[in-house]
Order: sequence, then C-alpha cells, then structure tokens
Amino acid sequence: MLSTEREQDPGDGFAAIARDLQNQTSQIATLDRIGLLAQDTIQGCDHAGITLLDRRGRITTVGATDEVVGAADVRQYELGQGPLVDVLEQQNAVVSPDLANDRRWPKWGSWVDDKLGVKSLLCFQLFTTARSYGALNMYSDRLDGFDLHDRTAGPALAAHAAVAMATSDESEHLNIAVVNRTIVGQAEGILMERYNLDADQAFAMLVRVSQNENRRITIVSQELIETRRTPGGKPRT
Repeated sequence: MLSTEREQDPGDGFAAIARDLQNQTSQIATLDRIGLLAQDTIQGCDHAGITLLDRRGRITTVGATDEVVGAADVRQYELGQGPLVDVLEQQNAVVSPDLANDRRWPKWGSWVDDKLGVKSLLCFQLFTTARSYGALNMYSDRLDGFDLHDRTAGPALAAHAAVAMATSDESEHLNIAVVNRTIVGQAEGILMERYNLDADQAFAMLVRVSQNENRRITIVSQELIETRRTPGGKPRT
C-alpha cells in the first residue's frame, strides 16, 4: 500500500502512483487498481469506482471497490440525473458536501443518502488531450467528507488515472494486433508450403475466404492452423 501521510511530499506520492499504475498487467487490472488507489490517496473516500464512456456513448461502471458504487451509478442512469451525468456531459469536476440536500439532483441525492448511507462525493472526468474516458467517482459516508487536501489531490489522481487508462488501452490494442498478425502469418505459412505460394498470394487466398464466408480473417486463419483444413476445401490427410 502506498503511504498517504499528509506530510509526504505530494510529488513523491503521485510519482509512486504513476509507477504503480504502469506496473499493472492489463486494462482490467489498471481499472481495479485506480479504485483502490482512490481509497488510499483520498482520505475521505469510502467507496470508489470508474464509469467508462465508450466511443458510442455507452456507459459502464468498472473498477468499483464495492457494491455501493455500482448501485449509486445505476440509480443515476435510471433517473437521468446525478454528478456522473453532469461530469460526462459538461463539467470536469463535481463536488457535493451534502447529497441529501443538493438541489442539483434531488431524487438521486436523497436516494443514495437513504438507501446507501452515502453523504458526500467527489467526481472527476477522466480525460486526456485525445479523448474522454469517463469519470472517477468517490463517495464518502460522512457529510462534507472531502477536505481541501482531497479536493486538491483528486484532480491529480484523475489525471494520472486517465493517462494510465490511455496507455493500457493502447497497449492492449497493440497486443491484440500482434497476436492477430501472428495467427495470420502462421496460416500464410501453411498455405505457402502446401501450394507453393508466395506471401502475397497466400494472404489474398485468406482474404477471399474471409469475404466469401463473411468471417474475420483471423478466425479463418485460426481454423486453418487448428484443423489443417484448407479454407473452402477438405481436411488434409
């Protein structure tokens, strides 16, 4: 666990957070770690999670530290009101010291106070210069649970989280691309050896089968590797 003592140099603390997030092995692990770091870093935070916004505008709650986060988020979707809705649509940050009496979201605020025992919150948009990824939501079980330190550290944590998400997203897509290219390359090799084709001819053959059967070229290639069956032909004996 990272040290979160108030006398710690903030620069050292966030440098450690950056290294921690960089060491995560997958996008899912990164998302889960961000929620836990929010609890460690933001003293008033009792519950934390991330709401992802995909390129089609669909939202999903991930990396939640407990069921309170998911329940609070779902209720916002149902009512069409809440800090998350505001942050994703128009604001970089939202603070509420007293949810039960916050006039911005009267139905949602009173509901989370009554049903979940959540009294206050911090919510930050997760964005880079390239795109917005969603929001980091932090809930407190105490009225005015987030002090000045928390409100100052929150944007920095959100910025580190957004950069880590961008990096893991790019890395994951790169890994998928490398794996897919390896699969297609192996299939090309089988066809080249079997039919004395060059690489371009083998790839063109895979493309034709993919188009004719309306299946992705990686699926056609994987099937060839596993079954040794020539695309559109009979099993090799």
